[in-house]
Amino acid sequence: MAKAHSASTTEAFGGLRISAPAMDDPWGWLAAGWRDTWRNPVLSLGYGAAFVAVGLVFTVGLWSLDLEALVPALTAGFMLVGPVLAIGLYEMSRRYERGEPAALRDILTLRPAAPIQLAYFAFTLMFIYLVWLRIATLNYALFTYGDYTPWFEFVRFALTTPAGLTMIVVGTVIGAMLALIVFALSAVAVPILLRHDVDAFTAMAISARVVLNNPGPMLLWAWLIAVLTAAGIATMFLGLIVVFPLIGHATWHAYRTIVEGEAPSAR
Repeated sequence: MAKAHSASTTEAFGGLRISAPAMDDPWGWLAAGWRDTWRNPVLSLGYGAAFVAVGLVFTVGLWSLDLEALVPALTAGFMLVGPVLAIGLYEMSRRYERGEPAALRDILTLRPAAPIQLAYFAFTLMFIYLVWLRIATLNYALFTYGDYTPWFEFVRFALTTPAGLTMIVVGTVIGAMLALIVFALSAVAVPILLRHDVDAFTAMAISARVVLNNPGPMLLWAWLIAVLTAAGIATMFLGLIVVFPLIGHATWHAYRTIVEGEAPSAR
């Protein structure tokens, strides 16, 4: 399938040609991601279900340790590593684009063009995730004096007291800043490392450059991801079974709109 560009300008960076996305492109990415999700719904939704299952395991673990107050922070942070966890969805969309079928074995045996660099990038996101967990824990301890209360008491404290509301505001602001940093670094970085033999720094620099040079469409894309993710979480995580593969497939199409490769490809 030929790649359609609505971008108006291109530039060379890191051995790749980078095209500027148009303001309405994020909606097209979502539409393409939706189509890909239903090309093989068992595989795509199964991928989303596996992602949700891992999150639920961590949630149940915190609950069993009477640390359920940390569930919101864990959930928000878990999404920070989502761009790497969605690599199988990018591979599925890549195969669909080439007119090839996608099966579970294709995901399990996929070979990124830059596996070591992809590992470095994953480590970077994991480090940011751990930083977020530490900040969230300190923020909680600052306003509750380290007293981990049952869930319903925590919700009452967070929503009905000045200290609780301040805690939410501070945590939200810090979390949003970290999420924006992660988005800037990862908007197209993982598909680049999947397809092109470049280093992790170059992939992150390209991604950040795209976001900084095209704030309108890229911030719209970030907003759409945030809204869809929040909706998925609000349904007791069940909505993420659809939302996660939808965003993953759409991210591949974002990459295909923005990046035209000159470096060696994975296949």
